[in-house]
Amino acid sequence: MEEYERNILQHIEEYGCSVTSVFDPQKVEPPFSYSIGIARSSGAPELIIIGLSSKLSHWMVNEYNRRIRSGEQFLPGVLYLGFLEGFAVQFGPVAREHRAEYMRSACWLHGGSEFDALQLIWPSTSGVWPWDAEASDWLRANQPLLAGEVA
Repeated sequence: MEEYERNILQHIEEYGCSVTSVFDPQKVEPPFSYSIGIARSSGAPELIIIGLSSKLSHWMVNEYNRRIRSGEQFLPGVLYLGFLEGFAVQFGPVAREHRAEYMRSACWLHGGSEFDALQLIWPSTSGVWPWDAEASDWLRANQPLLAGEVA
């Protein structure tokens, strides 16, 4: 077992999850952060946040974990406060292929991509969601939706 894997397991033991942040210094892809271990420690979906700073995203993942551990549940399509000051956020499902692509350490922990995961989705500062017709190309590019194909 690698040192970083031991650290992940230690964080899960101590806090209920570990958080990994990934960013590309060349800015080819937007940064993202995700949980590792929430599904194991709390039975709730893992979480990923795309397009926000690693510091903010890390805090938001930990806030999600704290709220899950206190008994709160998060459902897709419902507005939730307390994650992003002045704005509500929503949660959406993460398709299996995106779990494998983005959440590699969570896949390592769970032995594959067969775990539940949610994406925390944030609006623009004008309250526009990535799926809205008026969403900018910037918003869509910096927050790809990971639900997979919609039937």
